[in-house]
Amino acid sequence: MPKNSKVVKRELDDEVIESVKDLLSNEDSSDDAFKKSELMVDDQEEKDVDVEEGSDVEDERPAWNSKLQYILAQVGFSVGLGNVWRFPYLCQKNGGGAYLVPYLILLLIIGIPLFFLELAVGQRIRRGSIGVWNYISPKLGGIGFASCVVCFFVALYYNVIIGWSLFYFSQSFQHPLPWDQCPLVKNTSHTFVEPECEKSSATTYYWYREALNISSSLSESGGLNWKMTICLLAAWVMVCLAMIKGIQSSGKIMYFSSLFPYVVLLCFLIRGLLLNGSVDGIRHMFTPKLEIMLEPKVWREAATQVFFALGLGFGGVIAFSSYNKRDNNCHFDAVLVSFINFFTSVLATLVVFAVLGFKANIINEKCVIQNSEKILKLLKIGNLSQDMIPHHINFSSITAEDYNLVYDIIQKVKEEEFDSLGLKSCQIEDELNKAVQGTGLAFIAFTEAMTHFPASPFWSVMFFLMLVNLGLGSMFGTIEGIITPIVDTFKIRKEILTVICCLVAFFIGLIFVQRSGNYFVTMFDDYSATLPLLIVVILENIAVTRIYGIDKFMEDLKDMLGFSPSQYYYYMWKYVSPLVLLCLLVASIVQMGLSPPGYNAWIEDMAMEEFHSYPTWGMIVCISLMVLAILPVPVVFMVRRCNLIDDSSGSLASVSYKRGRIIKEPVNLEGDNTSLIHGKSPSEVPSPNFGKNIYRKQTGSPTLDTAPNGRYGIGYLMADMPDMPESDL
Repeated sequence: MPKNSKVVKRELDDEVIESVKDLLSNEDSSDDAFKKSELMVDDQEEKDVDVEEGSDVEDERPAWNSKLQYILAQVGFSVGLGNVWRFPYLCQKNGGGAYLVPYLILLLIIGIPLFFLELAVGQRIRRGSIGVWNYISPKLGGIGFASCVVCFFVALYYNVIIGWSLFYFSQSFQHPLPWDQCPLVKNTSHTFVEPECEKSSATTYYWYREALNISSSLSESGGLNWKMTICLLAAWVMVCLAMIKGIQSSGKIMYFSSLFPYVVLLCFLIRGLLLNGSVDGIRHMFTPKLEIMLEPKVWREAATQVFFALGLGFGGVIAFSSYNKRDNNCHFDAVLVSFINFFTSVLATLVVFAVLGFKANIINEKCVIQNSEKILKLLKIGNLSQDMIPHHINFSSITAEDYNLVYDIIQKVKEEEFDSLGLKSCQIEDELNKAVQGTGLAFIAFTEAMTHFPASPFWSVMFFLMLVNLGLGSMFGTIEGIITPIVDTFKIRKEILTVICCLVAFFIGLIFVQRSGNYFVTMFDDYSATLPLLIVVILENIAVTRIYGIDKFMEDLKDMLGFSPSQYYYYMWKYVSPLVLLCLLVASIVQMGLSPPGYNAWIEDMAMEEFHSYPTWGMIVCISLMVLAILPVPVVFMVRRCNLIDDSSGSLASVSYKRGRIIKEPVNLEGDNTSLIHGKSPSEVPSPNFGKNIYRKQTGSPTLDTAPNGRYGIGYLMADMPDMPESDL
């Protein structure tokens, strides 16, 4: 060591002390809390303590009260209405039990790996979707903004479905249920059944006419449906009150909103299994059709369902995981939540087809009775001979098996004139093959089945309360995907932003509670999320594996989890998942191009749905939804690429005050080789010139630079002493 090293060190220490005195002298003398603050000078060996593990000095960020609360939040977000009314339909349509094979394979290939990836980056960086992708690469910061836009679009119409469920829930407290029978119309001479209801069914009529009061086309607005407008307002008030304090308020509600649907599903399953015909429905559901499983369409629909079932790309997964401790085992969480989601879908499928089997059995019994009466009439008028009817058949109490026996005999004997007899084959399978999904399942088919339950109002209340809770759980994650990144990025008060977001969404959402609102829900559901989210998740995968570096990311995971993740994830993230996602994107684009863009309009006179193509302005809206959702990605890229926004922080390291101490906040510098997911800022990188991170006031700066982050953020530069070797310090 040079002989004058002690003098140099003493001068340096004096200079640092003077910097602290200058800092304190510039603050308000009445700020006692600030005077008690101390400037942190952290050794190289201690640098990880304040950022990685020291909760005493971490930025003030809410945290989950318990691991259970966090798991319930992720389960509530991923398990939604699609598990109840989409998965059973796909399972029936695509080979029954055989559909579970491609679903499980794709869950392992793209579902769990990508879910694990989002959990990991959110937990490590502890920011919402905007902050996470800004950290990894500022040029890809648009990924987070795109996620926010998609979340907003989805929230607009998803809450309308919750409003519909609230309406049916409010109408369930009466016996008989209002959709049990067709209404009667009275005129001066006589009373008759409503023609629209008579041509369809009581539940179909109630849905389209009483609940939606639907118009005959998208262009025919028809004005606001005030019943649904009030229900939509109630839904947004519920979401706003639950989310206004962030996870501190919504986390407590998760205990009910996430667990209650399982209670209802189990109750429905037990009740359904006791109903006549439920076993037929379940048997039909899980009878594998192996030839269908090999069709490419089955794999495409399975991949799409896996993708959306876990909420990938929305930002809600990242937002929820950002409130975790950095050493939380997010790998276990990813596997657990993914399989809970899968088994919930299977449970819902059992419930749906147990109930639909019961409904099919009732319809089949009516079919047998009506056609038996036709056979008796044909016997009386002599069109059929009594000799062809087996002697043991009793038409007054005929069973479905006996009717099918008679039907087959008549069909063989009267082969040429059989069609003119007007007899129908009453098979339960024919009724079960009438696949229904979405609102058709929840508000028509399932609702009709419940009217035949003993104590039907009770089951109706339970069912629609379950739908409300399923919807709210997903809405909490969707809104969190909007609120958290904006609060993290722009430092807006969460309460104010939540209220503003809910108010704006309610007023925009009024287009969905017009008489033509159901058609707009279909439009948004088809075009606002599918393609944009696929592009977002592909870019997320590229950002982590190619730009940030898959090897560095695996090291970060080892540091965070305490063990090395399986190499399975390395190959999935780097090769398999991107390839599968690209294939899914191409298949979705091709499918969208081959399918004529349109919607099913309800025609009142015919009491049936009819396919209508979108008008020109409707096509413009569809295209605009997709463009607006993905537009932030290229916009942010060009802004960063062309340096259109001057980042005033430059090489400044930000510090903020908390609990009587000054802490550093990481600065994002593009191209920095430090481990951002490690939570290390450029100022924490081992320097060739310094053995310690020492901050000093910028030379020649008469005022203090205000940092963009922190309540009392003040910008500082590293002490610039290039000529002093490390050994001299």
